[in-house]
Amino acid sequence: MKIEELDKNLLVEKTFDRDDVVFMDVRKAPFKLYGLYKPEEGEEFIRIPADLARETNEGVAFLAYHTAGGRVRFKTNSPFIAIRTKMKEITRFPHMPMTGVSGFDLYQHTSDGRDTFFNMFTPPVDMTDGYQQISPAINDGEMHTYTIHFPLYNVVSSLEIGLQAGAELEAGDDYLPIAPVVYYGSSITQGGCASRPGNAYQNIISARNNIDHINLGFPGSARGEECMAKYIASLDMSCFVMDYDHNAPNVAHLEATHEKFFRIIREAHPDLPVIFVTKPDARVNEDAIARRNVVYTTYHNAYAAGDRNVSFVDGYSFFEPEYHDICTVDGCHPNDAGFVGMARVLGREITRAMNHRLW
Repeated sequence: MKIEELDKNLLVEKTFDRDDVVFMDVRKAPFKLYGLYKPEEGEEFIRIPADLARETNEGVAFLAYHTAGGRVRFKTNSPFIAIRTKMKEITRFPHMPMTGVSGFDLYQHTSDGRDTFFNMFTPPVDMTDGYQQISPAINDGEMHTYTIHFPLYNVVSSLEIGLQAGAELEAGDDYLPIAPVVYYGSSITQGGCASRPGNAYQNIISARNNIDHINLGFPGSARGEECMAKYIASLDMSCFVMDYDHNAPNVAHLEATHEKFFRIIREAHPDLPVIFVTKPDARVNEDAIARRNVVYTTYHNAYAAGDRNVSFVDGYSFFEPEYHDICTVDGCHPNDAGFVGMARVLGREITRAMNHRLW
């Protein structure tokens, strides 16, 4: 007997039987894409220019095609929303649910300016190159803005959204009229190991505060390269969160690159709020302390030189002491509880740094 025969709520439908679904490519208007780099028709989605990804290192050349932080917004009165997606390959992890790795989250944009979770497009466990699925939507005949979060750890070749034939479709409501927050860091930054895309901490902050963001997390591959610093310095951003402590091969490498990376950003953006973050491990050891000291030194040097647009966040503060031992899946990567802690702490720090009531 299969467990879905005992509990129908665990059944993932692989197809749907409707003849009134019209599918449209999210690369085309009026859909609005966020967190992805200029996706052209027929190309796989990517987060940074492909030539930059190749120049940075082999890991980034691959991971840039993972769609963490990607979102699409639109407005419709369709009583349902479907997706049809193709994926070049299927990432499978022993410590992260497929819903986070390959799932799409559907959020509703509410009248108070927040995105709230509405439903999940759940990937079948035996999928090989993508899937399609349908979800009910608000069935009141009115126009509503929806946001769909892309998968955190998969390459998405195409995404089509299906609406009822004859339903209206318009551009979704915009984010607040400020530049995106840019996050650069490790596998945690990319979203490992959230149970679904909307639970990555940047997506939580974005959904609660209606601010755009760009996720430049690259597992094992964010090493503070100069070419990456120069690229980030070229971006229009309202705040920069610098969090690659975890991926520096050793303390000496972190010392050699951290302050240099920051100075490239600061030269291009003299007044940009920059938040230095240390890794949120559940364990504290000598190596973690030495790395923390390197990050703090970059902050201290900038502040001592008169820079008042820098701040330091100790990653150990993300998890409440009483629950510190339950906030990761492996002593390193946060689970949903861990990401909520990160969103609370960093959301408030972004608010303070930007001098804007976001939280």
